[in-house]
Amino acid sequence: MFTKRTAAAGIAVATALALSLSACASSTPSDEGSAGGTDAATATSAADFGGLDALVEAAQAEGQLNVIALPDNWANYGQIIAAFEDKYDITVNSADPDVSSAEEIQAADNLKGQDTAPDVFDLGTAVALDSLDYFAPYQVETWDDIPAENKEETGLWVNDYTGVMSVGYNSDAVPEPTSLDDLLGADYKGKVAINGDPTQAGAAFAAVGLAAVQNGGSVDDFQPGIDFFSELNKAGNFLPLDPTEATIASGETPVVFDWSYTNLAAATTLPSWKVAILPGTAYGAYYNQAISADAPHPAAARLWQEFIFSDEAQNLYLAAGAFPVRYAAMTDAGTIDADASEAAGSLPEKLVSPDADQTEAANALLAANWATAIQ
Repeated sequence: MFTKRTAAAGIAVATALALSLSACASSTPSDEGSAGGTDAATATSAADFGGLDALVEAAQAEGQLNVIALPDNWANYGQIIAAFEDKYDITVNSADPDVSSAEEIQAADNLKGQDTAPDVFDLGTAVALDSLDYFAPYQVETWDDIPAENKEETGLWVNDYTGVMSVGYNSDAVPEPTSLDDLLGADYKGKVAINGDPTQAGAAFAAVGLAAVQNGGSVDDFQPGIDFFSELNKAGNFLPLDPTEATIASGETPVVFDWSYTNLAAATTLPSWKVAILPGTAYGAYYNQAISADAPHPAAARLWQEFIFSDEAQNLYLAAGAFPVRYAAMTDAGTIDADASEAAGSLPEKLVSPDADQTEAANALLAANWATAIQ
């Protein structure tokens, strides 16, 4: 359901992944994307193919796209993938939807040179910034709609969607939390989980970020967030278990820090699951699209980016409560889905997000201090 970006404590990326893309393994990537004299692996825009129609033709010649870490109910990826397949008649092989951002990169290493390797990534910012050598630059046709602060200047990574860090809770098991201090109380003994390891998973990283900005810290200082989870652990309230659809349904994880759109997805299947946005400063952060430099289907990878940043896919993010990066431009152009926009509401006025330098600093701090904080 919403287990994307989960990772076992102790850096699970060192373990080989049991990847299961449906395409047959091969020792070399496909070169079909080079149709028409265009080297798809080095193309930096649709213009390099001679236009979007030619890119579509090259991608259809490849016939497949490999994605990883995209659960169907995470930011509406089930519908986004289905829409891409229907629109272009290209098979999408979706592998390991529940792995972390760091494990996406590990998969690229493990499967390099095989036709089952990931073509594209959807990554938390900390991992994306640490993995630039894995990406190929590409600028989509809607490039000018994307603010400069939401993209690497050559297109190595581009923000795609964001939400607000929230607290999901089973209202049949615990009272509504209205502050971090509430979560330290006896009502939440052994019940508060985060979605993964914050040194590996973007959602868990953001949970610490929210705790920081609500506990006297800031996007420049994550230590108060680490301190909060250390206190939560000492109180016996921190639950070191990655939440899944099954753990929520069974009551094993009755309280979960996670993105608003993933907690909202849980609420659609479990009536007692509620979503709390804590008063005060809210925390948001974008995920990032990137094309693998070693993509076995390089034309399809580029077409996927074109689709992701099209009005159609951006509105599908919004329909799930995830705010797309082109939201402002599409609102101005009148192409935003009005019903989805009304249902999603608006982002909180007091919303902070770390920039690239702040993310790198917080990631280093977590790498140094997180493990000892929750021992």
